[in-house]
Amino acid sequence: MAVLDGGGRVVDAGWTNGIDETLAWIEETSGPDALLFVDAPLIVDNETGQRLCEKQTGQRYGRWQVSANTTNLGSPRLGGVALRRRLEERGWRYDDGRAGPPTAGRVVSECYPYTALVGVAELGYEDERPRYKRPPKRMPVAIWQPLRAAACDELIQRLATLAAADPPLDLRSHSETRNLLEEPSPLTRVAYKRREDLIDAVISAWTAAFWHRHGLVRCQVLGVPPGAGPEPLATIIAPARPEQMRASVTAEPH
Repeated sequence: MAVLDGGGRVVDAGWTNGIDETLAWIEETSGPDALLFVDAPLIVDNETGQRLCEKQTGQRYGRWQVSANTTNLGSPRLGGVALRRRLEERGWRYDDGRAGPPTAGRVVSECYPYTALVGVAELGYEDERPRYKRPPKRMPVAIWQPLRAAACDELIQRLATLAAADPPLDLRSHSETRNLLEEPSPLTRVAYKRREDLIDAVISAWTAAFWHRHGLVRCQVLGVPPGAGPEPLATIIAPARPEQMRASVTAEPH
């Protein structure tokens, strides 16, 4: 979990376990106007297959080796859906992004950190996503772990350059995110996963700030079919370079 203020300062950062603890943390750290981006499916209404927003992630960011996992009503992990419903009970509003960034209220939307990493040119990932998560097939763990740690450390250094970006992100403004810069990435599984989760939380929070600042000029809404009605859609709000935008993509799902 991570919270940014309007100046890019990390107000709070840490870890929660389970829906109840996560809800309590959100309520404690959110004011009357807050934009919450969640790195998890928030609306799932397809019986089988992929959601449209997941298909379009691969179509539009596949050149950068970015794709999305398949989510449907048969998926075992739908905690994001439960979180959204309980947030709505507390007065939060789900927004699929079609109308642009919200201007007031407590709003929750879905994001996907990989799209920000390759969709924001300032981070410099011109050819492919950073390899700080899954290993290549058939690569031994002993070889993969130091390579993953090095990729993670490089990613953190690139995130640190966002202190001068628009909008800014100041990793040094909170002890937990400052530790990302001052401590090398660990090799062991549990310690590394803890670091990886915090990085993804910071990226998600900054993506919310990026959406609030740049809207549909530098972001796109994945998962909007032609002729969609007014009901809320399962979407991913994703920063995008011009060549990743919908108008530049010829392969649409049928």
